[in-house]
Amino acid sequence: MTLKFSALLAASALAVCASPALAQDPSNGTAPPVAPDGAAPEGPPDSVFDDTWISIGFGAAYSPSYTGSDDYVVSPLPVVQGSVAGVDISPRPAGLALDFIPDTDDGPNFAFGPAIRLRNDRADQIEDPVVILAGELDRAVEIGAATGISFPKVLNPYDSLSFSADVRWDVAGAHDGMVIEPSISYFTPINRGTVVSLSLGTELIDDDFADYYYSVDAAQSAASGLPQFTADGGFTKVSSTLLVGVDLDGNALNGGLGAVLIGGYSRLLGDAKNNPYTSIRGSADQFFVGAGLGYTF
Repeated sequence: MTLKFSALLAASALAVCASPALAQDPSNGTAPPVAPDGAAPEGPPDSVFDDTWISIGFGAAYSPSYTGSDDYVVSPLPVVQGSVAGVDISPRPAGLALDFIPDTDDGPNFAFGPAIRLRNDRADQIEDPVVILAGELDRAVEIGAATGISFPKVLNPYDSLSFSADVRWDVAGAHDGMVIEPSISYFTPINRGTVVSLSLGTELIDDDFADYYYSVDAAQSAASGLPQFTADGGFTKVSSTLLVGVDLDGNALNGGLGAVLIGGYSRLLGDAKNNPYTSIRGSADQFFVGAGLGYTF
């Protein structure tokens, strides 16, 4: 994941506070975590997640202006998540992924479907005047596949441990490369209206991707004064993200309005760390915070 991807997890998390994991029913094998009075539920209640559902959210993140920057900017984060006709829709940074494989009662559950995202890194919001002189980059449109496996009921009847990866290629003629984004996430509800999730991730890129975003060619060097640099592909970072989602009426089963707070840290690796945009003008330590609201119906 680029740092922008990590920041955009704030948007992805807007719908988590009203996740189907809090609305498990006979169709997927469990009941909600606790009844409103704290007693064990007598049976699975009606839920907004029983059939088709959609979450629409909007938030903002405070994050580096580009991957490797030490200047921070505020970015808007819209999101759509849901399930329509048995096909799950999951948000991505400026994109989405679909999952065509239905879940089972007790798992393991598999996910597979197409994924698309728009990559805006150094295409706008560049705050560093030297990096501006090196020139803005084109927006990439990445298309590929999202896959994963999740294990429910790991430590309690309502949590899950998930392993996932997106593999995408640029089709817009920007970086013309490939990126792989593996991650592992643990999700658990605290009660019917509150969830916590911890995610760990990394990013693997090819040489074309690395050259486009991290190399400094002769023209860029002459314009900016930065030394020339040739970047190679490889692992670019390790990252961690913690989020807390809260349904604002205390019951995620009925949908409605929810809020999320999220924070994360990434440490850049390899040529994502060593290139002049990071090592001279920025920082390998990347932080972000985000907050937002979502509505589920």
